[in-house]
Amino acid sequence: MRAARVLATTGPADVRVEEVDEPTPGPGDVLVEVHSVGVSFPDLLLSRGEYQMKPEPPFTLGVDFAGTVVSGPGFEPGQRVAGVGGWGGASELVSNPAGFVFALPDELSYDEGAALPMNYLTADFTLHERAGLREGETVLVHGAAGGVGTATIQVAKGMGARTIAVVSTDEKARIARDAGADEAILIEGFKDAAKELTGGVGVDVVVDVVGGDLFTDSLRVLAPQGRLMVVGFAAGQGIPQVKVNRLLLNNVDVRGVGWGAYAMVRDGYMAQQWERLVPMMTSGVVKPPIGTTYPLDDFAQALLDMEARKTLGKSVVRVRD
Repeated sequence: MRAARVLATTGPADVRVEEVDEPTPGPGDVLVEVHSVGVSFPDLLLSRGEYQMKPEPPFTLGVDFAGTVVSGPGFEPGQRVAGVGGWGGASELVSNPAGFVFALPDELSYDEGAALPMNYLTADFTLHERAGLREGETVLVHGAAGGVGTATIQVAKGMGARTIAVVSTDEKARIARDAGADEAILIEGFKDAAKELTGGVGVDVVVDVVGGDLFTDSLRVLAPQGRLMVVGFAAGQGIPQVKVNRLLLNNVDVRGVGWGAYAMVRDGYMAQQWERLVPMMTSGVVKPPIGTTYPLDDFAQALLDMEARKTLGKSVVRVRD
Protein backbone atom coordinates (compact mmCIF):
# COMPACT_ATOMS: atom_id res chain seq x y z
CA MET A 1 0.00 0.00 0.00
CA ARG A 2 1.02 3.65 -0.41
CA ALA A 3 1.88 5.93 2.52
CA ALA A 4 3.38 9.39 3.16
CA ARG A 5 6.68 8.72 4.90
CA VAL A 6 9.36 10.50 6.87
CA LEU A 7 12.62 8.83 5.84
CA ALA A 8 14.77 11.26 7.82
CA THR A 9 13.72 14.12 10.11
CA THR A 10 14.96 16.78 7.71
CA GLY A 11 11.67 18.62 7.29
CA PRO A 12 8.52 18.54 5.18
CA ALA A 13 10.24 18.94 1.80
CA ASP A 14 11.71 15.45 2.20
CA VAL A 15 8.44 13.63 2.93
CA ARG A 16 7.99 10.88 0.33
CA VAL A 17 5.10 8.67 -0.75
CA GLU A 18 6.21 5.07 -1.11
CA GLU A 19 5.00 1.48 -0.98
CA VAL A 20 4.94 -0.14 2.47
CA ASP A 21 3.55 -3.35 3.93
CA GLU A 22 -0.09 -3.40 5.00
CA PRO A 23 -0.59 -3.18 8.77
CA THR A 24 -1.44 -6.21 10.87
CA PRO A 25 -4.03 -5.17 13.48
CA GLY A 26 -3.78 -6.38 17.04
CA PRO A 27 -6.76 -7.77 19.00
CA GLY A 28 -7.86 -4.31 20.18
CA ASP A 29 -7.27 -2.51 16.88
CA VAL A 30 -9.58 -1.36 14.11
CA LEU A 31 -8.36 -1.69 10.52
CA VAL A 32 -9.58 1.29 8.47
CA GLU A 33 -9.51 1.93 4.73
CA VAL A 34 -8.47 5.58 4.73
CA HIS A 35 -10.26 8.09 2.50
CA SER A 36 -9.00 11.42 3.89
CA VAL A 37 -6.21 12.60 6.21
CA GLY A 38 -6.14 15.90 8.07
CA VAL A 39 -2.92 17.92 7.74
CA SER A 40 -1.90 18.99 11.23
CA PHE A 41 0.83 20.96 12.96
CA PRO A 42 2.14 17.81 14.68
CA ASP A 43 2.79 16.35 11.20
CA LEU A 44 5.04 19.32 10.48
CA LEU A 45 6.87 18.90 13.79
CA LEU A 46 7.18 15.14 13.27
CA SER A 47 8.82 15.72 9.89
CA ARG A 48 11.52 17.74 11.68
CA GLY A 49 11.89 15.49 14.70
CA GLU A 50 10.59 18.31 16.92
CA TYR A 51 7.38 16.74 18.25
CA GLN A 52 7.13 15.46 21.84
CA MET A 53 6.73 11.94 20.43
CA LYS A 54 9.75 10.93 18.36
CA PRO A 55 9.18 7.79 16.28
CA GLU A 56 12.27 6.31 14.70
CA PRO A 57 12.41 6.95 10.92
CA PRO A 58 11.19 5.72 8.60
CA PHE A 59 7.58 6.21 9.72
CA THR A 60 4.22 7.25 8.27
CA LEU A 61 2.69 10.65 8.96
CA GLY A 62 -1.01 11.34 9.58
CA VAL A 63 -2.55 12.18 12.96
CA ASP A 64 -6.22 12.50 11.93
CA PHE A 65 -7.97 10.28 9.38
CA ALA A 66 -11.41 9.25 8.16
CA GLY A 67 -12.54 6.23 6.18
CA THR A 68 -14.40 2.93 6.37
CA VAL A 69 -13.90 0.01 8.72
CA VAL A 70 -12.41 -3.19 7.32
CA SER A 71 -12.48 -5.06 10.64
CA GLY A 72 -12.17 -4.52 14.36
CA PRO A 73 -13.97 -4.67 17.72
CA GLY A 74 -17.00 -2.46 18.23
CA PHE A 75 -17.49 -1.57 14.56
CA GLU A 76 -19.16 -3.08 11.51
CA PRO A 77 -17.28 -3.60 8.22
CA GLY A 78 -18.02 -0.66 5.94
CA GLN A 79 -18.94 1.66 8.81
CA ARG A 80 -17.83 5.28 8.34
CA VAL A 81 -15.39 6.40 11.03
CA ALA A 82 -12.89 9.07 12.03
CA GLY A 83 -9.81 8.39 14.11
CA VAL A 84 -6.74 9.91 15.71
CA GLY A 85 -3.29 8.63 16.60
CA GLY A 86 0.25 9.82 17.14
CA TRP A 87 1.11 9.15 13.50
CA GLY A 88 0.44 6.55 10.78
CA GLY A 89 -2.86 7.67 9.26
CA ALA A 90 -1.52 8.98 5.93
CA SER A 91 -1.74 5.60 4.23
CA GLU A 92 -4.23 3.53 2.30
CA LEU A 93 -4.85 1.37 5.38
CA VAL A 94 -4.31 2.17 9.04
CA SER A 95 -4.57 0.01 12.15
CA ASN A 96 -5.62 2.09 15.15
CA PRO A 97 -6.67 1.33 18.75
CA ALA A 98 -10.45 1.01 18.96
CA GLY A 99 -10.60 3.64 21.72
CA PHE A 100 -9.24 6.24 19.29
CA VAL A 101 -11.77 5.49 16.50
CA PHE A 102 -15.23 7.04 16.39
CA ALA A 103 -18.41 6.59 14.36
CA LEU A 104 -18.71 9.43 11.83
CA PRO A 105 -22.23 10.90 11.51
CA ASP A 106 -23.72 10.83 8.02
CA GLU A 107 -24.01 14.62 8.07
CA LEU A 108 -20.23 14.95 7.67
CA SER A 109 -17.99 14.07 4.72
CA TYR A 110 -14.74 12.12 4.95
CA ASP A 111 -12.84 15.39 4.51
CA GLU A 112 -14.73 16.91 7.44
CA GLY A 113 -14.23 13.73 9.46
CA ALA A 114 -10.48 13.93 8.93
CA ALA A 115 -10.55 17.54 10.15
CA LEU A 116 -12.33 16.66 13.39
CA PRO A 117 -10.55 14.52 15.96
CA MET A 118 -7.44 16.30 17.22
CA ASN A 119 -8.72 19.88 16.85
CA TYR A 120 -12.25 19.33 18.13
CA LEU A 121 -11.30 16.98 20.95
CA THR A 122 -8.69 19.56 21.97
CA ALA A 123 -11.37 22.26 21.89
CA ASP A 124 -13.73 20.14 23.99
CA PHE A 125 -10.97 19.39 26.50
CA THR A 126 -10.01 23.07 26.66
CA LEU A 127 -13.52 24.38 27.22
CA HIS A 128 -15.25 21.54 29.08
CA GLU A 129 -12.49 19.98 31.17
CA ARG A 130 -10.02 22.81 31.76
CA ALA A 131 -11.97 26.07 31.45
CA GLY A 132 -15.21 24.82 32.99
CA LEU A 133 -17.09 26.94 30.43
CA ARG A 134 -20.63 27.82 31.40
CA GLU A 135 -23.55 28.74 29.16
CA GLY A 136 -23.72 32.49 28.56
CA GLU A 137 -20.02 33.15 29.13
CA THR A 138 -17.82 34.91 26.58
CA VAL A 139 -14.82 33.21 24.96
CA LEU A 140 -12.08 35.10 23.12
CA VAL A 141 -10.16 32.92 20.64
CA HIS A 142 -6.70 33.77 19.31
CA GLY A 143 -5.63 32.29 15.98
CA ALA A 144 -9.33 32.01 15.29
CA ALA A 145 -9.06 31.23 11.56
CA GLY A 146 -6.84 28.18 12.14
CA GLY A 147 -7.85 24.60 12.80
CA VAL A 148 -7.92 24.73 16.60
CA GLY A 149 -9.34 28.25 16.48
CA THR A 150 -12.35 27.42 14.31
CA ALA A 151 -12.92 24.23 16.31
CA THR A 152 -12.92 26.24 19.55
CA ILE A 153 -15.40 28.76 18.13
CA GLN A 154 -17.81 26.00 17.12
CA VAL A 155 -17.55 23.97 20.31
CA ALA A 156 -17.97 27.12 22.40
CA LYS A 157 -21.09 27.99 20.42
CA GLY A 158 -22.36 24.45 20.94
CA MET A 159 -21.91 24.96 24.69
CA GLY A 160 -23.96 28.16 24.61
CA ALA A 161 -21.14 30.73 24.81
CA ARG A 162 -20.58 34.01 23.02
CA THR A 163 -17.41 34.00 20.89
CA ILE A 164 -14.99 36.77 19.90
CA ALA A 165 -12.44 35.83 17.24
CA VAL A 166 -9.02 37.50 17.11
CA VAL A 167 -7.37 37.37 13.67
CA SER A 168 -4.63 39.06 11.67
CA THR A 169 -6.48 39.93 8.43
CA ASP A 170 -9.94 40.75 7.16
CA GLU A 171 -9.93 37.52 5.13
CA LYS A 172 -9.31 35.52 8.29
CA ALA A 173 -12.07 37.48 10.02
CA ARG A 174 -14.47 36.25 7.35
CA ILE A 175 -13.38 32.65 7.93
CA ALA A 176 -13.89 33.02 11.68
CA ARG A 177 -17.37 34.51 11.19
CA ASP A 178 -18.26 31.76 8.72
CA ALA A 179 -17.18 29.24 11.37
CA GLY A 180 -19.70 30.80 13.77
CA ALA A 181 -17.90 33.58 15.63
CA ASP A 182 -20.24 36.26 16.97
CA GLU A 183 -17.58 38.96 16.55
CA ALA A 184 -14.21 39.14 14.79
CA ILE A 185 -11.54 41.71 15.68
CA LEU A 186 -7.97 42.32 14.53
CA ILE A 187 -4.92 41.55 16.65
CA GLU A 188 -3.84 45.19 16.73
CA GLY A 189 -5.71 46.68 19.67
CA PHE A 190 -7.66 43.48 20.42
CA LYS A 191 -7.71 44.17 24.18
CA ASP A 192 -9.50 47.48 23.86
CA ALA A 193 -11.82 46.15 21.16
CA ALA A 194 -12.80 43.15 23.29
CA LYS A 195 -13.34 45.35 26.34
CA GLU A 196 -15.63 47.57 24.28
CA LEU A 197 -17.60 44.55 23.03
CA THR A 198 -18.11 43.39 26.63
CA GLY A 199 -19.10 46.76 28.06
CA GLY A 200 -15.73 47.17 29.75
CA VAL A 201 -16.07 43.94 31.76
CA GLY A 202 -13.75 41.67 29.78
CA VAL A 203 -14.11 38.07 28.68
CA ASP A 204 -14.55 34.96 30.79
CA VAL A 205 -12.19 32.70 28.84
CA VAL A 206 -9.27 33.36 26.50
CA VAL A 207 -8.10 30.42 24.38
CA ASP A 208 -4.54 31.14 23.27
CA VAL A 209 -2.83 28.97 20.66
CA VAL A 210 -0.49 31.84 19.68
CA GLY A 211 1.39 33.00 22.79
CA GLY A 212 4.20 35.48 22.28
CA ASP A 213 3.50 39.20 22.55
CA LEU A 214 -0.26 38.68 22.92
CA PHE A 215 0.01 37.02 26.30
CA THR A 216 0.05 40.03 28.65
CA ASP A 217 -2.90 41.71 26.94
CA SER A 218 -4.73 38.38 27.04
CA LEU A 219 -4.43 38.50 30.83
CA ARG A 220 -5.57 42.11 30.89
CA VAL A 221 -8.70 41.38 28.86
CA LEU A 222 -9.99 38.80 31.36
CA ALA A 223 -13.03 39.60 33.47
CA PRO A 224 -12.80 38.86 37.21
CA GLN A 225 -12.46 35.09 37.70
CA GLY A 226 -11.53 34.75 34.04
CA ARG A 227 -9.41 31.88 32.73
CA LEU A 228 -6.57 32.09 30.21
CA MET A 229 -6.10 28.73 28.50
CA VAL A 230 -2.56 28.07 27.21
CA VAL A 231 -2.97 25.72 24.24
CA GLY A 232 0.18 26.43 22.21
CA PHE A 233 2.82 28.86 21.01
CA ALA A 234 2.26 29.21 17.27
CA ALA A 235 3.77 32.70 17.23
CA GLY A 236 7.20 31.15 17.76
CA GLN A 237 8.35 34.08 19.94
CA GLY A 238 9.33 32.05 22.97
CA ILE A 239 7.30 31.01 25.97
CA PRO A 240 5.64 33.97 27.75
CA GLN A 241 6.27 34.66 31.44
CA VAL A 242 3.48 35.23 33.95
CA LYS A 243 3.73 37.95 36.59
CA VAL A 244 1.63 36.29 39.24
CA ASN A 245 0.57 39.55 40.85
CA ARG A 246 -1.72 40.01 37.82
CA LEU A 247 -3.50 36.79 38.79
CA LEU A 248 -3.99 37.90 42.37
CA LEU A 249 -5.32 41.37 41.62
CA ASN A 250 -8.24 40.22 39.46
CA ASN A 251 -8.71 36.66 40.69
CA VAL A 252 -7.83 35.22 37.28
CA ASP A 253 -6.26 31.90 36.29
CA VAL A 254 -3.72 30.72 33.72
CA ARG A 255 -4.35 27.06 32.90
CA GLY A 256 -2.33 24.70 30.74
CA VAL A 257 -4.05 22.54 28.13
CA GLY A 258 -2.39 19.24 27.22
CA TRP A 259 -5.15 17.17 25.64
CA GLY A 260 -3.05 14.32 24.25
CA ALA A 261 -1.13 13.64 27.45
CA TYR A 262 -4.43 13.50 29.36
CA ALA A 263 -6.74 11.72 26.93
CA MET A 264 -4.48 9.03 25.53
CA VAL A 265 -3.85 7.41 28.93
CA ARG A 266 -7.49 7.35 30.07
CA ASP A 267 -9.51 4.49 28.62
CA GLY A 268 -12.80 5.65 27.17
CA TYR A 269 -12.16 9.35 27.66
CA MET A 270 -12.03 10.24 23.96
CA ALA A 271 -15.27 8.32 23.38
CA GLN A 272 -16.93 10.45 26.07
CA GLN A 273 -15.66 13.57 24.36
CA TRP A 274 -16.95 12.38 20.99
CA GLU A 275 -20.39 11.72 22.50
CA ARG A 276 -20.53 15.33 23.66
CA LEU A 277 -19.64 16.52 20.16
CA VAL A 278 -22.02 14.30 18.15
CA PRO A 279 -25.15 16.41 18.84
CA MET A 280 -23.19 19.48 17.71
CA MET A 281 -22.20 17.65 14.50
CA THR A 282 -25.71 16.48 13.69
CA SER A 283 -27.18 19.93 14.38
CA GLY A 284 -24.60 21.62 12.12
CA VAL A 285 -22.94 23.72 14.84
CA VAL A 286 -19.78 21.66 14.42
CA LYS A 287 -18.80 21.58 10.74
CA PRO A 288 -15.07 21.92 10.09
CA PRO A 289 -14.18 24.54 7.46
CA ILE A 290 -12.14 22.71 4.81
CA GLY A 291 -9.44 24.69 3.03
CA THR A 292 -7.17 23.25 0.35
CA THR A 293 -7.36 19.57 -0.54
CA TYR A 294 -4.36 17.65 -1.89
CA PRO A 295 -3.74 14.19 -3.36
CA LEU A 296 -1.62 11.82 -1.29
CA ASP A 297 1.39 12.43 -3.55
CA ASP A 298 1.34 16.10 -2.48
CA PHE A 299 1.48 15.53 1.29
CA ALA A 300 4.88 17.27 1.41
CA GLN A 301 3.45 20.29 -0.39
CA ALA A 302 0.55 20.43 2.06
CA LEU A 303 3.05 20.65 4.92
CA LEU A 304 5.14 23.26 3.12
CA ASP A 305 2.03 25.39 2.56
CA MET A 306 1.18 25.08 6.25
CA GLU A 307 4.74 26.03 7.19
CA ALA A 308 4.48 29.12 4.98
CA ARG A 309 1.08 29.99 6.53
CA LYS A 310 -0.57 29.90 3.11
CA THR A 311 -3.51 27.81 4.29
CA LEU A 312 -6.93 28.93 5.46
CA GLY A 313 -9.24 26.42 7.08
CA LYS A 314 -8.22 22.79 7.56
CA SER A 315 -6.04 21.30 4.83
CA VAL A 316 -6.94 17.72 3.89
CA VAL A 317 -5.10 15.05 1.90
CA ARG A 318 -7.35 12.69 -0.07
CA VAL A 319 -6.04 9.14 -0.13
CA ARG A 320 -8.90 7.83 -2.28
CA ASP A 321 -12.09 9.28 -3.76
